[in-house]
Amino acid sequence: MTGLLVICVFAAVFNHVSASTEVCTNTLLPGAKGDQGEIGDEGDQGKLGKDGPAGLQGVPGEMGLKGEMGHSGKMGPAGDKGDTGDAGLEGPSGSKGQTGSTCDCGRYRKVVGQLDINVGKLRNAVKFVKNVILGLKETEERYYLLVKEPKRFREASMNCKLRGGTLAMPKTSNTNQLMADYVGEAGLTRVYVGVQAQSKDTDGTSSYVYADSSPLQAFSSWSPEEELLSATTNSTCVELLSTGSWAHVECEAAMFFICEFPKSRRRGGGRGTPAVASS
Repeated sequence: MTGLLVICVFAAVFNHVSASTEVCTNTLLPGAKGDQGEIGDEGDQGKLGKDGPAGLQGVPGEMGLKGEMGHSGKMGPAGDKGDTGDAGLEGPSGSKGQTGSTCDCGRYRKVVGQLDINVGKLRNAVKFVKNVILGLKETEERYYLLVKEPKRFREASMNCKLRGGTLAMPKTSNTNQLMADYVGEAGLTRVYVGVQAQSKDTDGTSSYVYADSSPLQAFSSWSPEEELLSATTNSTCVELLSTGSWAHVECEAAMFFICEFPKSRRRGGGRGTPAVASS
């Protein structure tokens, strides 16, 4: 019975609260503006701010005074040689010299004449040594030596270089004939000379050069048969026959050969005399 009473009281209170629509609020409203107070003391200086953007370029200032002269620099390179100047004025004539003594020319002429005879004999002796003992042939510009040592083309070329020359190059008709006669007089029929095929042209013919790498020019001494073989043969080396004709030959063939030496080159005590080994 008591529990039922409590429930009825609780229900009555709940209904009273729910039916009330009034709300109690405590709201504060602002008052009127007061009088201005006194100015306070100045505060401490604040921290420095960030740098601002760069300003516009100023107007150029006035030119300063000229400074003192600096130290002398290093000397520069020598300049080009100048033009030759004009010839100077002709100087005065010198004083007359003293009268010379009488010359005993007869005696000196006799000595000079004897020297000419001795020089002639010496030249004949040198020519005998070159042509007979050494077996050399010569032109106005070169000596030629027939080396009687059978060698392959490459070895023959090196042998001539070691002697101070090159394989002989028959560049003219006269030189070619001199070398051919040289071969014939030695009782031989053929020798290596300084001519070799370098490459084939577009038409299939071979291009030949001398031992000094200069190309064949106006002169050559191929026989008609050998000219026809130039387009088909694989032989790149050249031999000189005692008849004066050129022929193709295998470079591995061992043959005698001719070296040539320029007279302008000095070797030992003689003027352009080649070094002669056993031949």
